[in-house]
This record gives sequence, C-alpha cells and structure tokens, in this order.
Amino acid sequence: MTSDRNSIILRGRKVIGGIAEGEALVSKKPLMGWGNVNEKLGFTTERNHPLYEVPFKGKVLVFPEPRGSGGFMGYGRTRAFGTNPAAFIYRKGCNLTVFAAMIAKIPTVTDFDLDPLEVIETGDYVIVNGDEGIVEVIKKS
Repeated sequence: MTSDRNSIILRGRKVIGGIAEGEALVSKKPLMGWGNVNEKLGFTTERNHPLYEVPFKGKVLVFPEPRGSGGFMGYGRTRAFGTNPAAFIYRKGCNLTVFAAMIAKIPTVTDFDLDPLEVIETGDYVIVNGDEGIVEVIKKS
C-alpha cells in the first residue's frame, strides 16, 4: 500500500483472497443478477439502474448488497467471457456474492471499518488486497 496523501485505507474482512486494482465503479443501489447481467458484454441490463449498460470489465465494482435470487451468479460467469470486474467491494454480502466472486476468481472484501459507499466514488483508483482485507482508495484529482 502506498502512502499517498490523497489515499484512504479501509480495513475489512477477506471474502476471497488475491490482489487487484483498477478504477472504481460505484453503485449506491443493490445489484440484481437474475436476467439483469449481460455476461458476454459485462454490464447490468436492469432498466432504471444507475449502472444500466455501464461496462464493469476490469473495474473494482463497489455496491451495497445483492438483490434477488441466485441470478447474481451471472456476475461470476462473466469470467468465462473475459468481461469480469477486477474485484468486488460490498457492505453486506451473502452466499450469492461469495459464490459469484469464487466463480469469477476475483478478490473480494466486506465488513469495513468505514462505509465504502461513502468513501469510494466512481473514478477513484482502488487497490484491493483480499488476502489482508485492506482496500486503498486513491481519490481522483
């Protein structure tokens, strides 16, 4: 982790290990999976969602929680098409978020000391250390 003056460190709990980094893509609204993920193109297809058709490939996907049934697994299946996010950061997870992260093979962290949705903004650069449960947020200028 760097010690940049514009960076913020979040401490959380490891869900899936590994290290990834990239631009943050933040949704303040829960993400729904069933029939609402285009796995081949890597975006949500839920109409009226703030991230509707916004590509998440290679981004650190930050969201409050999943919504709906087992369809959240679609986020994990994006791995097969190379459209997967770089990492997941969320406030409240469940078995769906864990399984999706396992299938996508992406670092995932939750249960933070600070609310990631209040700290991270779309466009911030984020380094996710899933092994240690640490997220470094480098604020966009």
